[in-house]
Amino acid sequence: MSKETIKRRLSTGERQSEIIRVAVELAAEKGVDSVTTQDMADAMQLTQGAIFRHFATKDDIWVAVMQWIRDRLMKVLDKAASDATDPLNAIERMFFAHITFIGKHPAIPRLLFSELLHKKNSKLRQLIQEIISGYEARIAGLLESAKSQSLALDDLDSKSAAVLYIGMIQGMVMQASIFGGKRSLQQEAVKTFPIYLYGIKKRNNAV
Repeated sequence: MSKETIKRRLSTGERQSEIIRVAVELAAEKGVDSVTTQDMADAMQLTQGAIFRHFATKDDIWVAVMQWIRDRLMKVLDKAASDATDPLNAIERMFFAHITFIGKHPAIPRLLFSELLHKKNSKLRQLIQEIISGYEARIAGLLESAKSQSLALDDLDSKSAAVLYIGMIQGMVMQASIFGGKRSLQQEAVKTFPIYLYGIKKRNNAV
């Protein structure tokens, strides 16, 4: 990771944003559990004291990182859904927008599913639960809209299908991490989503 010298005095908000950015980059390189505040300080050519002037604890940094992830991801998903032609198209657009977002920020799955972070910080665990629950509720709502428009199966359990949607992304991310360059996240997404869509989509029974 390249070190970046800050040549001007940053505002509190700007410095906090810089710390968050560096924490995300380091998490991608080293793994969440291995990142220290000294690593962050070194990457920014600052002292640890400078870090703690903006965040009281290391856990506070990870909470801010998770809030950053939530805000950025929701913007990406909102943009994807806004261009959709119908609820199922919205789900598809959101799916691939999410995959692209993870590709740009590979540390995100590690942060969301770091067992160590969850156990140490109840505030962080609650925030992650809210992110996932809100996401699932949004997908379930779109699926209900698809049912009302006769696009999805009438007897589809929208809540369970939304859980499956999230789990599908989690599973592909895990496999991409395990297999490294042998499995492309984007390529796996292109092959996997049509199967999901086939399972929820209402089909014309006319011969």
